[in-house]
Amino acid sequence: MMDREYQAAQSSFLMVGLALQLVIGSGQDKVNCGATLLGWKERAWLICEWPFHFGQAVPCEAGTRCLIRYLVDGKLIGYESEVRTTQTTPVPLLYLAFPQAVEEIHLRKHVRVSSNEPMLLTQVGRQGAMLVDPNGNSTIGGLVQDLSAAGCRVVVQQLCPTMHQGSTVQLEFELIGIGHVSNLTGVIMNVAEQGNAKSIGVEFRFDGKEYIEYRGWGGTV
Repeated sequence: MMDREYQAAQSSFLMVGLALQLVIGSGQDKVNCGATLLGWKERAWLICEWPFHFGQAVPCEAGTRCLIRYLVDGKLIGYESEVRTTQTTPVPLLYLAFPQAVEEIHLRKHVRVSSNEPMLLTQVGRQGAMLVDPNGNSTIGGLVQDLSAAGCRVVVQQLCPTMHQGSTVQLEFELIGIGHVSNLTGVIMNVAEQGNAKSIGVEFRFDGKEYIEYRGWGGTV
């Protein structure tokens, strides 16, 4: 992996339709949300849809700080910006400052991106039937700590008694800026202690039954 920072003198790091991960605001008021890049004017501004968070438009005033991150051509791109102005009609849009400097990280074979999003894990048997532990539980919740095309690492407070290395699980989680993933099969490859919690490594097993609910322009595709 290699890090590189350069002046944003050209727009090779931009592409219409990119799924952006935005961190808007600062301190206690920071909001993580997703949006789609709709266009830009060189050295002037970027334009994207006005993001929503828990069904509400994210408060954005001129001058509000914004951190932008996304993946493009096998690279993780990141830069600081700020809200220039907003538009509410006919479509809610944000105009963000064109970046002065861009940080670029070249990624390995399987892109692994830090995350902190909720995930549900349901244990299933070989035929895909849901398994219930002696306490009547079949699903546990956790936080995705990092994510790649091949798998993820999830931190949980407590595993179901029947969940262990080699167990098959079905996953449900949100991909910021892209949509909602459900019915994704994975296999627990390792389990480790992490403070008072447990960290589990899950390898994805794509079987054609997984479902992604893509979102764009505030709706579902």
